[in-house]
Amino acid sequence: MAGNTFGKAFCVTTWGESHGPALGAVIDGCPPRLRLIEETIQKALDKRRPGKGGPVETSRKEPDKVQILSGTFEGLTTGTPISLLIWNKDARSKSYEHLREVFRPGHGDYTYLKRYGIRDHRGGGRSSGRETAARVAAGAVAQLVLDLLGIKVLAYTVSLAGIDAKERDLDQIERNRLFCPDMDAAEKMEEAALKYRTKGDSVGGIVEVQATRVPAGLGEPVFDKLDAEIAKAFMSVGAVKGVEIGSGIKAAYMTGSQNNDPISPEGFLSNNAGGILAGISNSEPIVARAAIKPIPSISMEQDTINTRGEACKIKVGGRHDASAIPRIVPVLKAMLQLVLADHLLRRFQIEITDYHTTIRDRVNGKLI
Repeated sequence: MAGNTFGKAFCVTTWGESHGPALGAVIDGCPPRLRLIEETIQKALDKRRPGKGGPVETSRKEPDKVQILSGTFEGLTTGTPISLLIWNKDARSKSYEHLREVFRPGHGDYTYLKRYGIRDHRGGGRSSGRETAARVAAGAVAQLVLDLLGIKVLAYTVSLAGIDAKERDLDQIERNRLFCPDMDAAEKMEEAALKYRTKGDSVGGIVEVQATRVPAGLGEPVFDKLDAEIAKAFMSVGAVKGVEIGSGIKAAYMTGSQNNDPISPEGFLSNNAGGILAGISNSEPIVARAAIKPIPSISMEQDTINTRGEACKIKVGGRHDASAIPRIVPVLKAMLQLVLADHLLRRFQIEITDYHTTIRDRVNGKLI
């Protein structure tokens, strides 16, 4: 397997490069008779697309207009593979010509060459964050499956440039450019990120993703535990360097009595488990966090080597984000959408006939 496909029941294969003519996704396993039009996908893509003018975002302007090439008829999914196409409109490959024989620190230039014996120096090719547009498009389709049960997925910034969100007012997420649930913190985050960008540097942060109304019983122990699948999904995003579920790292500093979630006849009394026990969802909200590294493309001078192994200096420059946040926020949302849709279909193997009614009845009948 080449590693370009995610999922087993809801399978997504992404394709394309940063400076190729286009990129996209092929989705296999999407149930039939779900209402799908391009505008549904476009709403998600618009939150990720570059060039919206924020102080930490790249100046590359891509409309990221999606085309549905197959898998729908008269606005409904047919149960056959769905092919999605997104054209690259604002690639400037000549800006990368000076990097043809030089490895950028923090990027996949060196490792891709070692793996394949060839690399696309134009924006990183397949390893570019541009690839994630296809994931966001696929996540919007996955949400159609989740909508059958009212499952809601939210992603938001809880830390950037060392500034932490103190509040969790989820109503504020769509009211600022960083998708932050704390308006005061969002303002300070932007100021701090802009300060580092002015110096030619970049910053990292933390994104939290939450899913509510997830039924109990999703997950396939032992190697396909739901939390293991979420961790893999998040870590497959290039800028992610760490993942937490529930209390995460803090659990290592707690006692069993502090970390356990007591159970009452009405349900769980806390959620340190992050909605997952023994790799299986327990009906509590799923809560996961991803640690995002700073963007490696910076204009400060750095030490590196060229393809001949000779030491040299590099200033990457070009059109780059000062942080993967906020554009990575909808990407991580999409990855959780993909995991949940895949495991929902794996757990409740729905028959094609009377699909919408069948899934609700089977799920509701299996809840505690």
